[in-house]
Amino acid sequence: MTTSTAEGGPPTGELDRGFFGQPRPLANLFGVEMWERFSFYGMQGILLIYLYYSASEGGLGIDKATATGIVGAYGGAVYLATILGAWVADRVLGRERTLFYAASIVMAGHIALAVVPDVAGIAIGLPLIALGSGGVKANATSMVGALYAPDDERRDAGFSLFYMGINIGAFVGPLLTGWFQENKGFHWGFGLAAIGMALGLVQYSIGRKRLPDVTREVPNPLAPSERLKYGGALAAFIVVVAVLLAVDLMTADNLSDWVIGVTLVAAVGYFVLMLTSSHVTAVERSRVWSFVPLFVVNAVFWSLYQQQFTVVTVYSDERVDRDFGGWTMPVSWVQSINPVFIILLAPVFAAVWTRLGSRQPSTPVKFGIGTVLMGAAFLLFLPLPAGENTVSVLALAGVLLVFTLAELFISPPGLSVTTKLAPQQFHTQMVALYFLSIALGTAMSGRLAEYYDPDDETGYFLLIGLVAIAVGVAVLIFTKPIRKLMAGVH
Repeated sequence: MTTSTAEGGPPTGELDRGFFGQPRPLANLFGVEMWERFSFYGMQGILLIYLYYSASEGGLGIDKATATGIVGAYGGAVYLATILGAWVADRVLGRERTLFYAASIVMAGHIALAVVPDVAGIAIGLPLIALGSGGVKANATSMVGALYAPDDERRDAGFSLFYMGINIGAFVGPLLTGWFQENKGFHWGFGLAAIGMALGLVQYSIGRKRLPDVTREVPNPLAPSERLKYGGALAAFIVVVAVLLAVDLMTADNLSDWVIGVTLVAAVGYFVLMLTSSHVTAVERSRVWSFVPLFVVNAVFWSLYQQQFTVVTVYSDERVDRDFGGWTMPVSWVQSINPVFIILLAPVFAAVWTRLGSRQPSTPVKFGIGTVLMGAAFLLFLPLPAGENTVSVLALAGVLLVFTLAELFISPPGLSVTTKLAPQQFHTQMVALYFLSIALGTAMSGRLAEYYDPDDETGYFLLIGLVAIAVGVAVLIFTKPIRKLMAGVH
């Protein structure tokens, strides 16, 4: 296996091409993320309808607008939790061990959803899944980056394959949990998600030893004198949240607003930390500045894309004709359409980027194209027929195909460029900053979904689509100054 003396350093020895031309440890990270996404998307595929379906249908009967806000806030909290996951990896456990413990917490959350009834299951399970998923996401992605030297042109292709593993899990998860939900009940679906995460933990444990030694290192170990300070900060945070809940300042109706606010504060704090740190060189500081517009564009993109789990779910439930000869397709199965396209197209994109090599479009161009396509996908809802159960599944699949194309332009390259732009002392935390942009977008998707009305949707799709297109065009216009700030990173 190719190794390096320090992450981002030059490789030594012959290149490892044992996994589809990529380093062999990528297979283990591919597998654990696949199972984690199986459980995550399997649960999320039935979460919204569980919240707003009536008790007679097995749900909790929560108001639909409140339910979409909860889903958006939960999704944002998943990515917000990458801050803690990255911090624990960088200062306490190292990335490899943090990933293992975080995956165990995810499994515990799914078990809570499966066995604890009513709102209590949601109150216990969702925070655990959000906390654990944040640790998994930040560290799995960062460890993929550790497999490559900065100038290794296989990086984007490797991230595309890693992304395909994510989407294999995202494809199978909603299909199986949806089937169990329809035939056995919601808690059976949540239980299946727990089993999937358990399988991921077993698979990861078997292959842990093959991961590079750098993933076990703690880059900036926490001094014993600091433990009390950070422990006190954690306790204070818990107390503040408890008080806010007790006095009804933080409620189910405004959870997404709280996540948006906390995410913005955290993102600004991270940027200030890296831009003012004495451990960051002038070149690294310039690269951090280049990440600012990419952060904004990424947040806009995900505020539309993540509406698959809010607006598109409601749309599928009320507007899409899911009847096939007397058999009604479960609502959650719509969530498997996008992963099918990813599985089919991710290898194509990986091959194209590999073939083009240094001639491939720069990251800002990819971001711009992806955001324009995402806006165009929302405009494609406009010509679809109005009325209840009038839209064919194939028509919705066509719209989701454009979602997929947009995603492949922005998401795998975004993961890759983040690891390349990261300052040496902030590798994992830079990945956490990338996920903060997704946290912001995801929480915004829940907030925006509250304005969606299936009976009057033209203005909603038109406005959001045009705004996204405008943002994408703006980043294309400013590609040259962004690339200059990137200081040689493509």
